This record gives sequence, structure tokens and C-alpha cells, in this order.
Amino acid sequence: MSTALFIQDILPALLRASGVTVKLTLYSIILGIVIGTGIALMRISRNKVLSGLGTAYVTVLRGTPLMVQILIVYFALPQLGLRLDKFSSAVVALGINASAYIAEIIRAAIESIDPGQMEAARSLGMSYGLAMRRIIIPQTYRRLLPPLGNEFIAMLKDTSLIAFIGGEELTRAGQHIISATFRPWPVYITVAAIYLCMTALFSLFVQLGERKLLQ
Repeated sequence: MSTALFIQDILPALLRASGVTVKLTLYSIILGIVIGTGIALMRISRNKVLSGLGTAYVTVLRGTPLMVQILIVYFALPQLGLRLDKFSSAVVALGINASAYIAEIIRAAIESIDPGQMEAARSLGMSYGLAMRRIIIPQTYRRLLPPLGNEFIAMLKDTSLIAFIGGEELTRAGQHIISATFRPWPVYITVAAIYLCMTALFSLFVQLGERKLLQ
């Protein structure tokens, strides 16, 4: 079979697997945003204990390889009685890893807002939490979109590491095809092209979102 026909034949299976990759990325980013927001608020807290815990969380996760974190979640958690399937383990590991980077993105965005706005809100009788929700955080959206978009793209590519625990995403699907056909290079070239198309498409969405926010 020619290479062109071979790629045409394997493309449907790889595209189905790419859907799993996108789903995995979305779930992981959502989890990362939820956890990362809490960690960011801890990092900027005046409470030294909370701030220290937030700093330690970010330092540990950013200072250890993602692959090791995935293996810890997948193999170590069952030893503690918490059993997750491969997809859930992947979401937890990727989401926790992303949360450290997202926490720093959110912290930087919040700290870029003029401190006088918080002081003005507090002088009007707002609590710290209310001022954050009503005044500060809404202003960070424009600043957050570009770095969060970059984090999404990085996460999309990082999902390929899930193949090492047998997660059925795009890279793993390519490995299955190679095992059955013994034709690695056209498979990996096709897999790389699909990743490239997905990242380019999402980059376009981010650019459109930025333009809309600037209007």
C-alpha cells in the first residue's frame, strides 16, 4: 500500500483519538484553573502560613517532571486506597501540574492591577473577598487570556505523556497502529501533523478572543 493510501486508511482512528486528547486537555485545564485560582489567592494572602503553603505547592510542582507526577498519581494513589482509571488519573495529574503554572499566571494578573483600586473598594465598605470578585478579578480577564491560551497549547502537547501509562489518546493510538503495521514514520508524521493543526486552530481562537476583548 502506498504511503498516501496508508495515511488515508489510518486517519479516522487517529482523528477519533485526537478527540480524546482535546477532551483530556479541556478537563485538565478546567481542573487546573479551579485549583490554580485557590493557590493564587493563597500566594497573595497576607497570612504567612497560607502564602508559604501556596509557594511550596508551586515550587514542588514546577520543580518536578510532569512524567514523574503522572506516575505518582497512577501508581502511588492506589497504594493509598484511591483507585482511578487511566483517563481520570491523567486528568488529575495534568490538572494538578497545570494548576501550579496557572496559579502564577493568575497571581501576576491580579498583582498587575493598581493596588489603589483595592484600597478604594475597601474604603467603600467592601470586604476583601467582595472587592476581589467585583473589582479586581473581572479586570484580569484581558490579561489572562494570552497566557492561559499558551498553557492550553502546552497541555495539549503534554497529553502525549499519558501514552506511558496506556492512556488511549492520540500518541497511544499511533503506537497501536505502528505495532500492527510496522510503519512508524508515516504514523508519527501524521500524528505530529494532527497536533500541529490542533495547536494552530486553538492559537487562532485565542487571537480572535484577544481581539474581541480589545474592542
